[in-house]
Amino acid sequence: MSRIGKHPVAVPAGVDVKIDGKVVSVKGKLGQLSLTLVDDVSAELADGKVVVKPANDSRRAYTMWATSRTLVNNMVKGVADGYTVNLEINGVGYRAAVQGKELVMQLGFSHDVKYPIPEGIAIKCDKPTSITITGFDKQKVGQVAAEIRGWKKPEPYKGKGIKYDNETILRKEGKKK
Repeated sequence: MSRIGKHPVAVPAGVDVKIDGKVVSVKGKLGQLSLTLVDDVSAELADGKVVVKPANDSRRAYTMWATSRTLVNNMVKGVADGYTVNLEINGVGYRAAVQGKELVMQLGFSHDVKYPIPEGIAIKCDKPTSITITGFDKQKVGQVAAEIRGWKKPEPYKGKGIKYDNETILRKEGKKK
């Protein structure tokens, strides 16, 4: 039995959840998201909570039970509060700034790296060495953060590159004479 799946998803005030067959739609102050559940899982709205249950006793139903519940929970939390990922830039001359609808980064290349900001995502650079990515879709926020980090991953010798603020870089010792 799933330990995560058996807990219902609480719907906070200001969030509207509609279940139409296999489609779960969530609307809140930050935006609107929808999810199509797999055939092996069903969802229902009861007492202001979304209850996700397996439709049958198959292995796939039990596998997708907790996954579907977590996806619904992420949608509800996203439209109510939103998600934030912070990135830090380390390195001499490495910096970032938002110009219009683009994130412009100097990362030691011969040219500036221009990253177009997707719809539904907000990027702020309070300092030239910090990037804050916010949005209501957890998957999209994480994907944007991973793409930005992918331009210059942190290296283990000097720690130069773009890293998550809670990430620890394992440092290596340099060459010896």
